[in-house]
Amino acid sequence: MTKNFEEKLGEGGYGLVYKGKLRSGGAVAVKMLNKSKANGQEFINEVATIGRIHHVNVVRLVGCCVTASKHAPVYDYMPNGSMDKLLFSNCQNGSPLSWKQVCEIAKGIARGIEYLHQGCDMQILHFDIKPHNVLLDDNFVPKVSDFGLAKLYPMQKSIATLTAARRNFRRRNVDAHAEHSSQIYFPSWIYDKFDQVEEMEIGDHATEEEKMITRKLILIALWCIQMTTEDRPSMREVLEMLEGNASGLKLSPKPSFYPSDSPISMQRSSDSSSSDESTAPLHSSVALEIIE
Repeated sequence: MTKNFEEKLGEGGYGLVYKGKLRSGGAVAVKMLNKSKANGQEFINEVATIGRIHHVNVVRLVGCCVTASKHAPVYDYMPNGSMDKLLFSNCQNGSPLSWKQVCEIAKGIARGIEYLHQGCDMQILHFDIKPHNVLLDDNFVPKVSDFGLAKLYPMQKSIATLTAARRNFRRRNVDAHAEHSSQIYFPSWIYDKFDQVEEMEIGDHATEEEKMITRKLILIALWCIQMTTEDRPSMREVLEMLEGNASGLKLSPKPSFYPSDSPISMQRSSDSSSSDESTAPLHSSVALEIIE
């Protein structure tokens, strides 16, 4: 199937991924799980979880190969690889994704995750959503992949708080208010820009549509990184925000890990004592400047 593992597609926490070919001629991705993790619950969890899922925005499990020494789930092959390779491209090998494409991909990811949360017989939590685990087909349709850390919950149980699942995004840089880009803690910096309604740029030739898309994605991201479940939107609400008009979005509360030395006081949008300014829609011309 893999021609002695000639073509390596990538590497993840569970092992190497190779391109393969079925007898019917279809291309597949074969994930060779590490020996230390191939036996037992992790492999069973991967196969059992993916086998329950049928959604356009979730990678499809074709089958699995099992021997005494090797366990390998087999998935549909995604020609455009993982999203991180395009999102963080240095643009030397072609044009990067447009903001419109990024927004459409974000909608697809949200649909996939919302299905995992609410559309399956069992509630499925991924615990490791990141660009590396989003694959793109030949039409750039996103597919959520890599369910090695997924947990299953009966539908009557509430979605678990993910505080302990991924802590690395909370890492704070040296100085949230430094001028040099390498010293800036991005959520703090971007929140200040939005709260103060400062003008930002995403490029010399950005259209008004691109500015609106950028503003919408940042506002939604600020809601999604809230640490308490009461402040974080459900994936259904995230999808509604992505499909809605940017002018209707409000600025989130400041994240709980926001620097304590910030001159801007903490305000919750649900607090009746908050001013209208803390939750009012922002100016539509706000956009993002990417600093190299």
